[in-house]
Amino acid sequence: MSTNKQNNMKPLFGKENYMWMLIGGAVILLGIFLMSGGKNTDPNVFDKNVVYSTTRITVAPILIILGLVIEIYAIFKKNKAI
Repeated sequence: MSTNKQNNMKPLFGKENYMWMLIGGAVILLGIFLMSGGKNTDPNVFDKNVVYSTTRITVAPILIILGLVIEIYAIFKKNKAI
């Protein structure tokens, strides 16, 4: 007795899951971009306001963590087709 299991298999993620995964990835990339941004006009002078700006120290890590939370949501969200 052999059953054809391939016909009974449903996709693990649906279209909505992939949409949330792309949104989460975009938020993570935005956080990484903001964390790396900013440069001194004179490379011989250290400007702590550019290196330790609020965007780099606070906003960017919050965006990265938010993106990871969105990714977790996308993975655990139930597929409507199931």
